[in-house]
Amino acid sequence: MPLNVPSRHNEKLSRLLARINEDVELQQLWKCANINAVDRSGISDHGEVHIQIAANAALKMLRLLADAGVEASVVKDYGLTYEDAEVIVVLAACLHDVGMAVHREDHEHYSLTLAAPKARELLSAIYEEPELTIVISEVLHAVIAHRWDMPCNTIEAGIIKVADALDMTQGRSRIPFETGQTNIHSVSAMAIDSVALEKGETVPIRVVITMSNSAGIFQVDELLKRKLKNSTIAPYVQVVVRIEGETEKRLLEFYSIPQESSYKEVVI
Repeated sequence: MPLNVPSRHNEKLSRLLARINEDVELQQLWKCANINAVDRSGISDHGEVHIQIAANAALKMLRLLADAGVEASVVKDYGLTYEDAEVIVVLAACLHDVGMAVHREDHEHYSLTLAAPKARELLSAIYEEPELTIVISEVLHAVIAHRWDMPCNTIEAGIIKVADALDMTQGRSRIPFETGQTNIHSVSAMAIDSVALEKGETVPIRVVITMSNSAGIFQVDELLKRKLKNSTIAPYVQVVVRIEGETEKRLLEFYSIPQESSYKEVVI
């Protein structure tokens, strides 16, 4: 399955996507990661579908932030461009879970080990030094910082941390659920119908999550909220949840994570 994200007029990103789609080793790492995740560990998808969703979500969030005038860290700190920031978030999304091919436990660190040479290989035809090393360093920071409790130092890393958590719809848990591996992760993911990224009214990014059952709140409370809270983009994101199930007595119809520093839930 080719990686498909909208490169627009970003020539560097177009060249990166072409190299990724020709890289048999990287594509096999995604498949190996998914076998360790789904087939051997009974957890949700961590393969090429997850990569596609995370990469597109990351790129869209970066562009929404750019439209709102939020400066990417690689622009602020190194004087590079937003085109370079797009390369960073897409490549980090592609590499953040490759360590799952080694082991589920501590996979973020294994991802770092595998991502370093692969990032240099993919980017060496696009960048020259010193920009090459700058972009690789930023990619690797985003890879390791996608773990929920790992501090983020860049806007780009915060985007990857949150984009990873936004892949929460029912399709991600379908295989474990259908094979009888039911747990709170699979059940809650089955309750999520859709996740949409929109331009916010008071903040740059509005995440709208629609679910058919309040079991999906686990995905928001335990997975998305803790990643968002520990990211660099929390002040720029509003998360709204709507429960639209017809068979369940609706205990919550609207659930929002506001932007106050306390991050207390609001139920209306």
